[in-house]
Amino acid sequence: MTEELPLDQVRTLRAVIDEGTFEAAAAALHVTPSAVSQRVKALEQRTGRVLLLRTKPVRPTESGEVLVRLARQLARLERDAHAELGLSGAGEPTRLSVAVNADSLATWFLGALRRVPEEPPLTFALRREDEDHTAALLREGVVMAAVTSSPDPVPGCSVRALGRMRYLPVATPDYAARHLAGPLAEALLVAPVVVFDERDDFQDGFVRRLTHGRAAASARRHHVPTSEGFAEAVASGMGWGMLPEAQAEPLLRAGRVVAFAPDRAVDSPLYWQQWRLHSPALAVLAEAVAAQAAESLRAPK
Repeated sequence: MTEELPLDQVRTLRAVIDEGTFEAAAAALHVTPSAVSQRVKALEQRTGRVLLLRTKPVRPTESGEVLVRLARQLARLERDAHAELGLSGAGEPTRLSVAVNADSLATWFLGALRRVPEEPPLTFALRREDEDHTAALLREGVVMAAVTSSPDPVPGCSVRALGRMRYLPVATPDYAARHLAGPLAEALLVAPVVVFDERDDFQDGFVRRLTHGRAAASARRHHVPTSEGFAEAVASGMGWGMLPEAQAEPLLRAGRVVAFAPDRAVDSPLYWQQWRLHSPALAVLAEAVAAQAAESLRAPK
């Protein structure tokens, strides 16, 4: 027989994760820290699993992430039910948390939000994260939906293909003449390069493909952690970089950059993952995202 999960205990677990400590969770729930500790221990005994790492701040284990995600989904369903029953505050907006990569945010994703109808009122809490890592925020229950690079659905989520974002290897004409005049595979090993942050290996991947896996991009690299700043750094001659087609095209037309390997554009597939819930607000957002992606991205393969 399936064990039922006491909802007060599940909500308490979520409060501990959200607040970071047992004491802060107790204050948020208007109970004693002892009561919080007892509820978490009771839930761990019921599930037979350790749910929290008692660090500062506390962190969920893999099993804890499952229950925290459940708690967030229950809260979402409860808010939707209140709205449908007219029990919400007058005009109170529904808040949707979404993880999206910086390049999508800078090029097409805000257009999707503008497509969302004004009624019922929605607000958005966007988390900027690399598309290779947004799925982790879904898995942890931090966001309800995400633009990801993975076609494999996070447990409890649905997935749909959005399209392909094309990236072009570009540099300024002066930079290309100065640094990329010789054999390209050799020149890129020493030419200054612009990267987003320490986790960005997009430029390295381009060079690996060019050198058949023998080497990565130069160690002379500039870290510019905003999509707009990244594009401007490349357009100002600091280094070469892979720019989304939507950002590269106006710079190419203006002659500020050139595509130094136009036959080696890279397509990055993007997917929309969201909680598998009957949530009208989430459904409206998903349709707006899909419609905007169909206009802004290359068609999925």
